[in-house]
Amino acid sequence: MNLTDVQAAGWLLARDRFLILTHVRPDGDTVGCAAGLCQALREQGKTAWVLPNPEMTAIFTPYVEGLLAPEGYAPDTVVSVDIAARSLFPENAVPYLPQVGLAIDHHPSQEFFAQNTCLDAGRAACGELVYDIVRRWGPVSPRAALPLYVAVSTDCGCFVYSNTSAACHRTAAELMDTGIDVYPVNRRHFRSKSVKRLQLEGMLTAGMELRDGGETALVTLTLDMLAQLNAREEDIDDISAFVGQIEGVRTGVTLRELRPGVCKLSLRTDPGDLNASRVCGLLGGGGHAAAAGATLEKVTVPQARAAVLDAIRQVREEGQRAAALPR
Repeated sequence: MNLTDVQAAGWLLARDRFLILTHVRPDGDTVGCAAGLCQALREQGKTAWVLPNPEMTAIFTPYVEGLLAPEGYAPDTVVSVDIAARSLFPENAVPYLPQVGLAIDHHPSQEFFAQNTCLDAGRAACGELVYDIVRRWGPVSPRAALPLYVAVSTDCGCFVYSNTSAACHRTAAELMDTGIDVYPVNRRHFRSKSVKRLQLEGMLTAGMELRDGGETALVTLTLDMLAQLNAREEDIDDISAFVGQIEGVRTGVTLRELRPGVCKLSLRTDPGDLNASRVCGLLGGGGHAAAAGATLEKVTVPQARAAVLDAIRQVREEGQRAAALPR
């Protein structure tokens, strides 16, 4: 069943002993949603925990401090946040998949794996939707507001991505009105880069492939590059946004070698240029029209590159054929 935010708020209040799940390679949206929802539920007198995510990096761990479920915790209610597909469940979350009672999400590619789903694909961030849910219970506290601000701000690139809307700005403003200090958050996530991160960006720039007259850019981040710099996960957080910062680029393709034989695609596009979700859907992934991803398995890096370029070609040709049809 698809629930509105009002219905989801009532559904949550009627239950207890929560476990909240985040997705693989957790970003600010899924972590911020989990932390904000967990804190808000606790303030309603509920028992609530966030399932530890083995891939969570140091840049996000402060937001879930004191919220991670202890070993052996047995939930009565399982909720997922910002998870669109079964394939995005971390390994330790997979056993809880049949128990997910509510999925809160904003991805058009949502697979509806949960018993109930609160989906609004028009939201820039899942954090907007979680905020609308928890504010139904009364004023949102600063402790819940701060991670929700992280969720909203990181998923729209500090309000510069094409998904940024007036509603997104209003949500951020209302969260700021709770009295939170957003300067440290904005500096941490949008104004600070490690030396290793800058060196990685230099390596990516040196190996960049420009196509379509410079409107499409493809970069590849290999295991050898990471090993050469001894880079950590924190050094590559949101690295897929880098290629889109290059002047003239409308479609940014980032291929990351996760381990031998497995590559992660992150695709960012300008509105109206290319449907990123459609491209990634051809490769077993999904997401939004302007930002999507997929994981390619049993492939070398060159094979992954070829598969991605072929999927882009297919979607572009589909668009050209559709544009040529009589209206």
